[in-house]
Amino acid sequence: MLGINRKLEELERSGNLIHVGLVGAGQMGRGMISQIESMAGMRVVITADIQVNNATNAYTKAGVPAKEIIVTNEKMKASSAIRSGNVVATTDANLITSLPDVDVVVDATGVPNIGAKIAWDSILNKKHIVMLNVEADVTVGPLLKKMADSCGVVYTGSAGDEPGAIMELYDFADALGFEVVALGKGKNNPLNLEANPDTAEEEAKRKGASAKMLTSFQDGTKTMVEMTAVANATGFLPDQPGMHGFTGSVAELPDIFKLKEDGGQVQNKQIVEYINGVAPGVFAIISSEKEEVNHEMTYLSMGEGPNYVLYRPYHLTSLETPISIARASLYQEATIAPWRGLQAETVTVAKRDLQAGEFLDSIGGFTVYGNILSAADANAQRALPIGLVDQHVQVNRSIKKGEIITYEDVVQTKESAIWRLRKMQDETFSLPKSKKVTVNR
Repeated sequence: MLGINRKLEELERSGNLIHVGLVGAGQMGRGMISQIESMAGMRVVITADIQVNNATNAYTKAGVPAKEIIVTNEKMKASSAIRSGNVVATTDANLITSLPDVDVVVDATGVPNIGAKIAWDSILNKKHIVMLNVEADVTVGPLLKKMADSCGVVYTGSAGDEPGAIMELYDFADALGFEVVALGKGKNNPLNLEANPDTAEEEAKRKGASAKMLTSFQDGTKTMVEMTAVANATGFLPDQPGMHGFTGSVAELPDIFKLKEDGGQVQNKQIVEYINGVAPGVFAIISSEKEEVNHEMTYLSMGEGPNYVLYRPYHLTSLETPISIARASLYQEATIAPWRGLQAETVTVAKRDLQAGEFLDSIGGFTVYGNILSAADANAQRALPIGLVDQHVQVNRSIKKGEIITYEDVVQTKESAIWRLRKMQDETFSLPKSKKVTVNR
């Protein structure tokens, strides 16, 4: 099997490029287009955004001449433009998922409901789908993967996103026969469960980021979602609801992940966790019972054992997404997918006291944050998955700050694709019951 770079060079020479369709021309999408314009063997031939100027600007910043950017929502015109070597900017995401000239679709919207629909439509149209939308994946990913398998296409998360980077470490260690003790990521900022777009606004402006996006990092929702994706791919679970959020350096990780009876800080093996102090890296804690393996690991300056750390100090987010595109198209392989089904759930927790009749807002907003539980515990409590939260979900009782919000606590006032898919997923896959747990705060 040729390396991806050599295979892409071969495609470039043959003129048989991988045609990519992108939905969402925000920060992630713009970076991906520019990266792919520097690559051989693939091109983003069509991009959709609700503001078409976002799509055209993304191409312009990537070095595409303005005369080669065709703005249209018409299928025949778009197809003709692509076949003529031009690129297309559109406001119609459905055009991308249905266009025969597109081989792989990338969802970079960041909106769970939109991402779920894009993935569903892509799969039904026999296109590979790469998700830069972990929130949609942890909500309905098991169903989407099952559908993709049935349709003969690849459903995958993205390389460069932290779950994908963690999965690469896991696959490496697991293939070599190491025991994988824990998988995790660094957190960039201290956990602040009360963070909201107002409190995050000043820092967001300094960083040139969205206040809502920054809020989702600060209040922990993004971390919970990312580690839920890892759990669903590997079967690993949080050691406790919400994980521990230990503080430590890379060198301290092997001892942190020893069992408590052995002087460490965890109760179980095969867990997901986040660490304050090692961001922006990701890690795998591995171990071996073989004397010769441990001797070799010591010789290689990997530590004294019994635990060792594999640490990757970077993840390049959407700049690495082309690797997942290529793996899906060339080798029909996923970077990360919910191979183990629904193992964990990021559930919805009230960020403040909520009154009956109030509407929830969204991830990174003022009303709720996400917290990871095992899927069994979440199911036992009828906890509402965070990916189902939007401005059309209304609270039907008073809920205290820090309380888990359940299905029975809300009314959906407008039907959405992700709610329909989640209902279908729940009917397709059954979950065991478990004891009730509470959120650690």
